[in-house]
Amino acid sequence: MSRVHDALRRAEQAGLLTPPAARTPILGGEARTTAAVLDNQGPNMAGLLERIEEIPFRTATDSLLIDVTRPHEAPMEEFRTLRTRLNHMKSLQPIHSLVVTSPSPAEGKSLTAANLGLAQAHLEGNLTLLADFDFRRPILHTLFGIDRSPGITDYLLGRVPLEKAIRKIAGTTLYIMPAGEAVINPLELLNLREVKLMLDRLPSIFNWIILDSPPLLFAADASLLSTLCHGTLLVVRIGHTTIDSVTRAMQSLCNNNVVGIVVNGARRGELYSKYTYYHSYYTPKEDEERRGLEDAKAEADREISAEALQHNLQHPGDESHRD
Repeated sequence: MSRVHDALRRAEQAGLLTPPAARTPILGGEARTTAAVLDNQGPNMAGLLERIEEIPFRTATDSLLIDVTRPHEAPMEEFRTLRTRLNHMKSLQPIHSLVVTSPSPAEGKSLTAANLGLAQAHLEGNLTLLADFDFRRPILHTLFGIDRSPGITDYLLGRVPLEKAIRKIAGTTLYIMPAGEAVINPLELLNLREVKLMLDRLPSIFNWIILDSPPLLFAADASLLSTLCHGTLLVVRIGHTTIDSVTRAMQSLCNNNVVGIVVNGARRGELYSKYTYYHSYYTPKEDEERRGLEDAKAEADREISAEALQHNLQHPGDESHRD
């Protein structure tokens, strides 16, 4: 597909075809302009951040996203650990773009990608782009309560400029790029030269580009994206993912830049027990005040009970102090 586009571009430069703005080639039934590419090296990143719309941070109550305002909670600590390991790897080798995928559906890849993006954006000045490249069953826009379109597919089809496909979450350094309008040819769209050009240019602005992608064993999208990015993170779920599916998933990736595996679905007790000893050091002030009031009330109740017992011992005939 890229060879076809290269041939068309050379023909345009030779004056054999009409200008790009007047041409609407067909790609898998989708009308497409060439507005997605602004120059031969990819989209123009100059002043991009200033042109991106900022939206409020609102999530569904059942979204299971981590709360960065409550750093003492174990899930937040787990994603901070993952963030630290990835940032350490980044200091040893150039890793800016990361594909998050899983062998099969319902293993937590989208939630992992979203929470990792939030954890990375919690660091001051750590600009993070969370992009939903799962064009088949996108969910990131639902998790963050934003519109699905305009998004990636709208940009790739030349319908909107790049800044219109991205939103900034207010109060954070997190940027969201939703999937965009549904397409009938997601894999063909990912094969466009514009995808590689975009992923090559985005690291010039963002410290991390985190891509959510379809499961490996159900579509070839993640395998293709892994060849365009610096690393791949595989998510598996305890009690759901089989050894066979992990083996086949790794084979489909050809071990291409796999930086690690995230194990999802641990028992709540196992996850929280690690932090029991240190929990008191991270208890919020309001929790301490509530516990102080509860302790004071319990102490007062004990004193009243002791006084009543002492009175009963001294005045055994007094029925007013008997149960």
